Amino acid sequence: MVRYRRFAEPIEPSGTTPLTTQHEPRLITETGLDARIAALAEPVVEDLGFRLVRVKCSGRNGFTVQIMAERPDGTIGVDDCEQISRNLAPVIDAEDPVDRTFHLEVSSPGIDRPLVRRSDFERWAGHLAKIELDQSIDGRRRFRGVLLGLRDDSFGVRLEDVPAGEPDTVWLGLDHLADARLVLTDDLIAASLRAAKRQVREELGDAEDPAVH
Repeated sequence: MVRYRRFAEPIEPSGTTPLTTQHEPRLITETGLDARIAALAEPVVEDLGFRLVRVKCSGRNGFTVQIMAERPDGTIGVDDCEQISRNLAPVIDAEDPVDRTFHLEVSSPGIDRPLVRRSDFERWAGHLAKIELDQSIDGRRRFRGVLLGLRDDSFGVRLEDVPAGEPDTVWLGLDHLADARLVLTDDLIAASLRAAKRQVREELGDAEDPAVH
């Protein structure tokens, strides 16, 4: 039995990367039950013109299956989340991967979003992020700093915790990512508010445009 919740926060991408298709593969994927649900969700989400960002099961509200999704340009609205819920719920019900009653929650990736695709590291260049690798580099697996974009198959980070006189920039391999997400900052919140206002204007404009015959 599925109970539904839909949430969305319009988010504005920041950077120079052009729009990508919904078929760009994810660099960071799920394991276990999350992976089984992602395998069901991703084709449905992509067929609707969106991209899957992350699936996460948790014990919230009894048991919650959270589906994070977005448009290829990084935005998503409440109506989009409802559309994904309506189409995805019957698929999950039919395959029955969860052995208990659960809440299905479809949402935006959030302001402090996960970074799961190559283009995310260019699109969000200039913003603060937390990075974890699947192996150590010079004895270190976790990094925090400002994203600097892409160089071949690596992404740059300007570190914020470097002693004076030492190099403050590292380039890390995309193939060694274990986890990555933006850090909530005033700049990131401001970008989100700009996106929300723009999306409202666009939706109002669409509603007011007279039909063309």
